[in-house]
Amino acid sequence: MIAGFALPRPSQLPRDARDTLFLLAVIAWTVAPHLMHLPIWCGAMTLAVLAWRGWLTLKAGSLPSRWLVAGLLMLAAAATWWQERTLLGKEAGITMLVVLVALKTLELRARRDALVVFFLGFFLVLTHFLYSQALLTGLWLLGAVWGLLTALALAHMPVGRPPLSRAGAVAARAALLGLPLMAMLFVLFPRIGPLWGLPQDAAGRTGLSGSLRLGGVASIAEDDSIALRVRFEGAVPPPDQLYFRGPVLSTFNGREWTRLVPSFPAAQRPRLELQVAGPPLRYEMTVEPSQLPLLPLLEMTPDLPGAAPSIPGWLITQRVDGQWQTDRPLLERQRVTATAYLLHRHGPQEDVLGLRDLVDLPPNANPRTLQWAAELRAQPGMATAGGLQLADAVLRHIRSAGFTYTLEPGPYGENAIDEFWFDRKLGFCEHFASAFVVVMRAMDVPARIVTGYQGADPVLQDGYLIVRNSNAHAWAEIWVPQRGWVRVDPTAAVAPERVRRSQRLAPAPGLVAGAVNTLDPALAERLRAAWETVNNRWNQWVLNYSRGQQFDLLRRLGVESPDWTDLAQALIALLCGAALAGALWAWWDRHRQDPWQRLQARVGARLATLGVTVAAHHAPRERARLVRQHLGSAGEPLALALEALDRARYGGDAPLPRAEMRRWWSGFARTAAAGSTSAGRGR
Repeated sequence: MIAGFALPRPSQLPRDARDTLFLLAVIAWTVAPHLMHLPIWCGAMTLAVLAWRGWLTLKAGSLPSRWLVAGLLMLAAAATWWQERTLLGKEAGITMLVVLVALKTLELRARRDALVVFFLGFFLVLTHFLYSQALLTGLWLLGAVWGLLTALALAHMPVGRPPLSRAGAVAARAALLGLPLMAMLFVLFPRIGPLWGLPQDAAGRTGLSGSLRLGGVASIAEDDSIALRVRFEGAVPPPDQLYFRGPVLSTFNGREWTRLVPSFPAAQRPRLELQVAGPPLRYEMTVEPSQLPLLPLLEMTPDLPGAAPSIPGWLITQRVDGQWQTDRPLLERQRVTATAYLLHRHGPQEDVLGLRDLVDLPPNANPRTLQWAAELRAQPGMATAGGLQLADAVLRHIRSAGFTYTLEPGPYGENAIDEFWFDRKLGFCEHFASAFVVVMRAMDVPARIVTGYQGADPVLQDGYLIVRNSNAHAWAEIWVPQRGWVRVDPTAAVAPERVRRSQRLAPAPGLVAGAVNTLDPALAERLRAAWETVNNRWNQWVLNYSRGQQFDLLRRLGVESPDWTDLAQALIALLCGAALAGALWAWWDRHRQDPWQRLQARVGARLATLGVTVAAHHAPRERARLVRQHLGSAGEPLALALEALDRARYGGDAPLPRAEMRRWWSGFARTAAAGSTSAGRGR
């Protein structure tokens, strides 16, 4: 009860009120996902209008005037302009569409108004895919489509009070009938570009950044979402060889690492000079969206024929630092195949002037660390030591000096490396990598930081290794004569399980996840793995379905060298076949006889054998009157049966089912036969 007003049950409501409330619920369901990214005022206004319309329906109140609705529309347009500075574009357009759908419910006076709401609702469903094509979004909107089809079916049932279950069954049957055609259109419709999204509007979800500030990777490691999936042809490499190369950072200002801006001419800069050895490792990778124009490929993936990655319509190049660069940010999920060589060398074998950029350090920053490096270099045997010997000495210090690997080291001050190296000794991978590179540069060894991902989940999911954002990692590279760049991972010195077994640190779980983990940790892991497997198949089979797969399908159907012409011909043949099938069905449906009319004809023919002539348009009650008029008391059982049929046909909320009509006819035929036999004996 609300303010003295008792809410009636749905079965107690008039049909118009029930259907209107159902439509309002469907609209609220359809709009709900938009509330997460539309302006707060838009969501509040939409929900308020829908609640107001529902209240008017329950009270059987009059609808507001068109002037009031127009005023609300102008207010929404003004708010949209104030928010977006335009009434065009995706955000402004969807905001106005949501408001229009809600306001149109205040004009539900006739069936044509309802039809406008239905089709606006269908268009609104499509707009959700501009923000997300995830499996959960698809399932949610499947419910919205079914609800709109159910409301549409109700609008085309003007007689009686058909139950919602019957309209829902009609909607489900209609959707199932259209499912084969929809699937074939999905398979054959040309993939010209991104299916839904506007690239400039997508938001990246991966945690990698083009720079590194102490604490940045630790914040990424708290994100347990998937960054990429990788599947190998053959044996899976051990975890300590799973380094996925991202941004390479070489310039340090004391607090932040960024990409190198070379200070030497191009001829004097270090080159990639990649040399590979050992067996090739072929792999397929699905990379989740990010705002960075890079592919975090396995080290080391060379720029060689058959090994380099490719995306149709994209320009992908390998930088001199080994990172794979794309010509645009990865605003959509991408799948690539490539080949890596775990045994490799890269970088110049001989010293070049450009390597001097890789020993630069900011002046007057972290003086205690620089002093410590100078003292190490001055120790006996270290003055002439090479880069690998010096690196081993620094790693021994990390192992023995009481450093702790943690996700929550707390904030560091201005001389962060000094504070980490001497005072607190608490840090995540970027703290260890940064301090290591600073120390190596202070000893005149060229060094740089590489960010990316290291390791993966230990259990395959649907044949794929899962690399999460919590696998984000930072490591170091030092330059060694005759060998080039050599990977050194200082994190392994203090937390070897992080690299060797991919045992990454994880933040405390949330309330629900924590409860499930407490009850059954294995169950929580299985549930997550099952969901991610289903989601991966959705990504692979639906979102990543490409024109290449379309051509592969045509090849399997016997087309030797498929192209767009063959695809267009197959699509045209499909549409023509569907149109022909629809025409044949319409012809059959037009010529088939309605069960009620067929029953009426059979009843009329049987009554004619008894001497009672009836017209085709006579209702059962009228036929009962004619039976009594011509047969008298002998025809009373037939008249009673006809009156019962009349009540069943016109007294209920739904049309008479066929099974009930068949049962009635069986009883009527027996009664008529008995009456005919009695009349014959009487004669």
